[in-house]
Amino acid sequence: MILTINCGSSTIKYQLFTTDVTRVVARGIVSRIGETGSCFEQEVGGRKVQEVTAVANHHQAFEICIRNLLHPEYGAIGDIHEIEAVGHRAVHGADLFIASTLIDDDVIAKMEECVPLAPLHNPPNLIGIREGLALLPAVPHVAVFDTAFNQTMPPKAYLYPLPYRFYQEHKIRKYGFHGTSVRFVSQRAAEVLARPLTDLKMVVAHLGNGVTMTAVAGGKAVDTTIGFATFSGVMMGTRSGDIDPGLIFHMRRQLGLTPDEIERILYKESGLLGVSGLSNDMRTITEAARAGNARCQLAMEIFAYMATKYVGAFAAAMGGLDVLVFTAGIGENSPEIRELICRNQEFLGITLDAERNALAVGGREMALNQDGGRTAVLVVPTDEERMIALDTMRLAGVG
Repeated sequence: MILTINCGSSTIKYQLFTTDVTRVVARGIVSRIGETGSCFEQEVGGRKVQEVTAVANHHQAFEICIRNLLHPEYGAIGDIHEIEAVGHRAVHGADLFIASTLIDDDVIAKMEECVPLAPLHNPPNLIGIREGLALLPAVPHVAVFDTAFNQTMPPKAYLYPLPYRFYQEHKIRKYGFHGTSVRFVSQRAAEVLARPLTDLKMVVAHLGNGVTMTAVAGGKAVDTTIGFATFSGVMMGTRSGDIDPGLIFHMRRQLGLTPDEIERILYKESGLLGVSGLSNDMRTITEAARAGNARCQLAMEIFAYMATKYVGAFAAAMGGLDVLVFTAGIGENSPEIRELICRNQEFLGITLDAERNALAVGGREMALNQDGGRTAVLVVPTDEERMIALDTMRLAGVG
């Protein structure tokens, strides 16, 4: 079997797949690691168990995961040696990793080099890798990088028009994120359409609390919205998305805000929450907008407008558009947002079928375009864990 690990600063999420990655045998999470109210949850065969228990650190959290996978009553395996390989989500590989890779000491050292580029994400990823290696030292471990898929972008797309030395000396460039999700979704979209991925020009709209829109031509990323940090592009749950950089100077000089205060505002107090004044959750905002809340309606319109502009921009960058794909929490579950994004895009061949769009909720894979529409419009549920497992199967030589 293949175990996938997504290790964050205070959580470990895991899934156990059959070795051929056709079925999820177990899934679980340990949350609030090192905090009060630590909790463990696991689901095996439809049976869910939950326990509030003290979890002091990630080492203890991993032991809890393995112990419960082996539990005689509600576990999924009888022996730890049934786990043949482990796949780890790794957020930032800079330009050092252009694909998933087997983990060794050199890979870990290079990931350490990338810590300044993702100080909130890479350290817990590395903790997960080290703890996984300690508990399962005899099996292959694979790192699957969120940034790897975007390494096919050309320099004209990933370079910022700053003095070139900042790129050469400090690796300042656009990297993009959610690449594992976009890779899975783009491949699945081609399967749904029964067309070669190499023939398709598509925009993948990963719309969740974090938002990435990616131009994918011939199966390769050619541009994406999130850049060096994680708040550019379309507005998000609490992140601003694209703003004039001059605002930062104005907020510092004229409003007297410190850099830390500005960073907090842009990352934690902006986006849907900042505009609506109510919530960062699109479901809550949509319900309030239906009830007449004008600011929530405005938040939805700004969100969709920013996304619409990127659909057009990326179609221009690719010289056409064959497929628009919606995925992630908002993309898979919000007919209102999909309709706003697709509105007035007939010039790109996008014609949304209202009835199909209304039915596409709850992670349902569907085609939303009207029959005969020139551009396919799809909802494809993302599955980053399955992509991690597939890469692990291939690189570890199991299955």
